[in-house]
Amino acid sequence: MQLIPCPWCGPREEAEFHYGGQAHVAYPEDPRALTDQEWARFVFFRDNPCGPFAERWSHSAGCRRWFNAVRDTRTYELLSVYRVGEPMPEVSERDEVVS
Repeated sequence: MQLIPCPWCGPREEAEFHYGGQAHVAYPEDPRALTDQEWARFVFFRDNPCGPFAERWSHSAGCRRWFNAVRDTRTYELLSVYRVGEPMPEVSERDEVVS
């Protein structure tokens, strides 16, 4: 079981969290102006990198707050955790959050 460091509660077991998808995806300014194809791209298409990836997580069994995490998709290691609204920290692929 992996420990995820919630920015408000500290390290908790992964089972307390829910994955929320890719972080930093801007909602369209005028969704009604999008074609069906553009709307489908916004809803269903996300990046799929091999390496560091910014994700949204919710501490659903704890404080119920959302936060962002950078996770290495190859190793599942968390490289950084930060609050929503904060800029994504620079991480190297060797950085790992110590819990």
